[in-house]
Amino acid sequence: MVQRSTYHRRLPTNTASNRTRLSRTPGNRIVYLYTKKVGKAPKSLCGVCPGRLRGVRAVGPKVLLRLCKTKKHVSRAYGGSTCAKCVCL
Repeated sequence: MVQRSTYHRRLPTNTASNRTRLSRTPGNRIVYLYTKKVGKAPKSLCGVCPGRLRGVRAVGPKVLLRLCKTKKHVSRAYGGSTCAKCVCL
């Protein structure tokens, strides 16, 4: 028979704050592990380019405070705020 799993927290519905993944424990049980929300990388300041900036970590604002400087920007002029294509123009 298939082992059943239940949520540990009070929220019983499948919402964005209640995302989980299945994990097997050393005791051969299957349990839910709650995953963190994924952040979004910043957009370019030019407003023309549709995508997100490359080379910048896609994390939330609280995690961004704890990151080192090299993971928050790119080492060129306007790195971390404007994409490389728009800097060349």
